[in-house]
Amino acid sequence: MLERAIGYTLGSLRLVTPAAMARPTPCREWDLSALLRHMDDSLAALHEAVEGGFVSLEAAQPVDDPVLSLRNRACRLLGAWTNGSRRVVSVADRMLASVVVGQAGALEIAVHGWDVASACGADRPIPAALAEELLRLALAIVTEDDRPGRFGPPVAVRAPGGPAELLLAFLGR
Repeated sequence: MLERAIGYTLGSLRLVTPAAMARPTPCREWDLSALLRHMDDSLAALHEAVEGGFVSLEAAQPVDDPVLSLRNRACRLLGAWTNGSRRVVSVADRMLASVVVGQAGALEIAVHGWDVASACGADRPIPAALAEELLRLALAIVTEDDRPGRFGPPVAVRAPGGPAELLLAFLGR
């Protein structure tokens, strides 16, 4: 799932131009530049989880070229995840199964990949099979406590919404 989410998002990153950096995103109050910085920080944290078995709560250092940084981090993350043997990851004061961390990472990476494409004006739906898996995951792990901080309130879907539309609507997009 993580590999497919990364692959999808790498495709969305190809759409980013310097002129698009100030465009709004579906993430409330974020322009594309802020979203890319957030994504860079998230991928750094996921890499930290698989390599070191923990996630520090310190933000990654800002970079000059967030798209290049994201591409590099995505490739390193995929390599580390493929070769990793961690079973448990420490996040703040909690211990989580590494598979849960990877699944949550896949959810964030794919949905933000859609956010990037949307900010760039592209209609680039999350692939149906991936969206279906991510929707099941989101329904299990996203709670009302995650709203409005991490996700917006669910929005209505025009019938007969497919898995990508249902996933995005559930997450407030």
